Amino acid sequence: MYKVAIIGATGLVGSKMLEVLAERNFPVSELIVAASEKSIGKTILFKNRNYTVVSVQTAVDAKPQIAIFSAGGTTSLAWAEKFEANGTYVIDNSSAWRMNDKCPLVVPEINAFVITPNSKIIANPNCSTIQMVVALADLHKRYKINRIVVSTYQSVTGTGIKAVKQLMDERNNIESEKAYPHKIDLNLLPQIDVFLENGYTKEEMKMVHETQKIFGDENINVTATCVRVPVMGGHSESVNVSFETEFELNEVRAILQKTKGVKVTDDIAKLQYPMPIHAHEKDDVFVGRIRRDESQAKTLNLWIVSDNLRKGAATNAVQIAEYLAEAHLIEAQKE
Repeated sequence: MYKVAIIGATGLVGSKMLEVLAERNFPVSELIVAASEKSIGKTILFKNRNYTVVSVQTAVDAKPQIAIFSAGGTTSLAWAEKFEANGTYVIDNSSAWRMNDKCPLVVPEINAFVITPNSKIIANPNCSTIQMVVALADLHKRYKINRIVVSTYQSVTGTGIKAVKQLMDERNNIESEKAYPHKIDLNLLPQIDVFLENGYTKEEMKMVHETQKIFGDENINVTATCVRVPVMGGHSESVNVSFETEFELNEVRAILQKTKGVKVTDDIAKLQYPMPIHAHEKDDVFVGRIRRDESQAKTLNLWIVSDNLRKGAATNAVQIAEYLAEAHLIEAQKE
């Protein structure tokens, strides 16, 4: 049994983390739910018991064995090392620690082995990166990836509760506070996060650098265009991937069908292909529209869909916690 803290427990992802912990029956001996000052004193239901939201300092003082963060980069930078100083394993869902050399960036199906007893701050990758690398990992082992061109179609849930409210309010002609600089209903926004000097957004460059770090190969060329769409249920991606060696489509399909965490949905005769509405509340990464790029040798097109709040965030974080337990990197408490 393990003492677990959830930091940012009242947000969309924090709430989903609690849901996934319960669903997967992670052995929690004591739960600490923490959030910002405005949420302190509220109650959260977990496994038929109410828990009172406390401050992050109170959570630090409780010395949990695992602290799962989903409270934004500023909070993670301010508090993660305070938990680390107590010997707590921190699993952080923000971008704050992802490219830090001392912090592993982990998708358990791919690279859990990079976690060591000294890896006290472990980064959860960006949701869009997670689903893409899960689908590509075994193909990379077989054919070696040279280049990835990805365009994303990302759910408003990736921004948070405020964005979901904006979409629904616009749909119902209600004036309210905006999460985005433009209308999102019946529209697409080719901007996720802020623009950088190179003309790309931070979200796009996250996909570049995180993919290289997870695969341990800076020679993989990645270019991304990230788009926010008026959808709830999951993120979708059009992925064009070029390999070092030639492939056969039948073998590609066979590899994907055996890839852990992947479900192939690809029957165009029956109009079956992945969609966010089908990925919602599921932990699988769905892959379809599997076809050769006829304009370029050794190049494959894929359509990849996953629930960004689950595998793209909460489930991946809980899977990391499960790995810490299974690998005996933390000592369990007696019941």
